[in-house]
Amino acid sequence: MNDIDVVLDQDPAARNRLEVIFTYSGVHALWAHRLAHWLWKRCRMYFIARVISQVSRFFTGIEIHPGAVIGQRLFIDHGMGVVIGETCEIGDNVTIYQGVTLGGTGKEKGKRHPTVKDNVLIASGAKVLGSFTIGENARIGAGSVVLKEVPPNSTVVGIPGKIVIQDGQRVEQTLDHHNLPDPIADKLKELEEEIKALRSERELLNTSSKEKPFA
Repeated sequence: MNDIDVVLDQDPAARNRLEVIFTYSGVHALWAHRLAHWLWKRCRMYFIARVISQVSRFFTGIEIHPGAVIGQRLFIDHGMGVVIGETCEIGDNVTIYQGVTLGGTGKEKGKRHPTVKDNVLIASGAKVLGSFTIGENARIGAGSVVLKEVPPNSTVVGIPGKIVIQDGQRVEQTLDHHNLPDPIADKLKELEEEIKALRSERELLNTSSKEKPFA
């Protein structure tokens, strides 16, 4: 029931339980994953577990490896294009939007996918790649590429991901992730201002050279 309750809590478009049960692909993917994970871990029926995960992927557009460990109240909103790798570990009360990848960076063995702690939000199109930890209450901005550990209570945006909010500053627990600051855009704005200043200096120099009388 937690899977249904979290959708009703977080998605204003969800009107009732029946609608969530029959029309939410994120819920369907989680239910399929729980069966596949049980077969993977308890019964060591790896082939059947993979078949279930691939059938789920076909119908939902969400690929969750049977080996991934997922906590309670995971909310996958829309979900198309979400990929969760084999050694990924996800805590409780995590929100993931469409197009998110929790993947590895190569053919390394062992733990090669991220660990996502409790109360993390990962916005649309974000890529979290590698074996490191996303701390509690962290926020990953839309389209970000995260390649290293994120401390708790931090907000990360950009490519590669940079921390723009950390301890001491409050992060709102809302879905308003499109208003996160963008350090790359800020840097480009600074460069634009510098170019304008240089152009103004050049124009002044050109004007003064034209006005200067010949000897």
